[in-house]
Amino acid sequence: MTRVILTLILCFSMAGSILAQRGTAAPPQGSQIEILDIATGEVTVVKHFDFRVEAPEWSRDGKTIYFNRGGGIYKIASDGGEPVRINIEKQISCNNDHVVSPDGKTLAVSAGGDGFDSRIYVLPIDGGMPRLVTEKAPSYLHGWSPDGQTLAFAGKRETNHFDIYTVSLDGQNETRLTDVPGLDDGPEFTPDGKYIWFCSVRSGLMQLWRMKADGSQQEQMTREEANCWFPHVSPDGKSIAYLAYNKDEVGPGDHPANKKVRLYVMPAEGGPSKLLAEIFGGQGTINVNSWSPDSKRIAYVRYDEL
Repeated sequence: MTRVILTLILCFSMAGSILAQRGTAAPPQGSQIEILDIATGEVTVVKHFDFRVEAPEWSRDGKTIYFNRGGGIYKIASDGGEPVRINIEKQISCNNDHVVSPDGKTLAVSAGGDGFDSRIYVLPIDGGMPRLVTEKAPSYLHGWSPDGQTLAFAGKRETNHFDIYTVSLDGQNETRLTDVPGLDDGPEFTPDGKYIWFCSVRSGLMQLWRMKADGSQQEQMTREEANCWFPHVSPDGKSIAYLAYNKDEVGPGDHPANKKVRLYVMPAEGGPSKLLAEIFGGQGTINVNSWSPDSKRIAYVRYDEL
């Protein structure tokens, strides 16, 4: 009986860990969206919620912040107020990988549905019927090219690990850009479209990498004694924000919630990183690009400590 009980506990623990990886399930927990001024360090609370929200992202005019909660996408004024759910006219469950198009008119999301694991859809920014982009799954969206024609995502296809892919907005020309053992994740275009930043475990710990948009010239950009996740390029192209986990607490391929993490910024051409904040968060804190349009502030989610 003891062995059975221990087995059940282990199974439930593993299941909860897996579900938490992409923000599709979580225990009840308060959270708040905060905005940090890079120059002054001043923090503004947009809103505190009695539940868990994830992945804040600014609209192109800076007036709105989009985020996800419980399979839905919401928006809230960047200076506070009450959130409004985006009407998605299809039964899909969105995770915390969503991106606003360069022209601000379209929203791309990663979502499960129709019996599939996560795939990529696009829909009007204010809601409507989503259109499927990637037929294959799993596909986790992270970047949109500045010309609006190409999406970058982490996907698993012929191999047993995730690689970086690009695909045309019409679902054609899916191209694999990385091909090494281990996890590659979080691809994001630079504002000039020349490079894609991503994170990879290929050097042992999760670190930030950069490559040309065609997948060539892959180079390691951080060598931290930490697991570094989600490189986000500022709109002016000068800085990279990212999240770091203590390497002794989290494995290189994991980015769980409810951990003490550090928010950093570094020069886009490489160089020393600057600590911006220490946060109780992790998964969902900055899964998508959370720079303000003027490159002066960063939005993120802080969780209430359990």
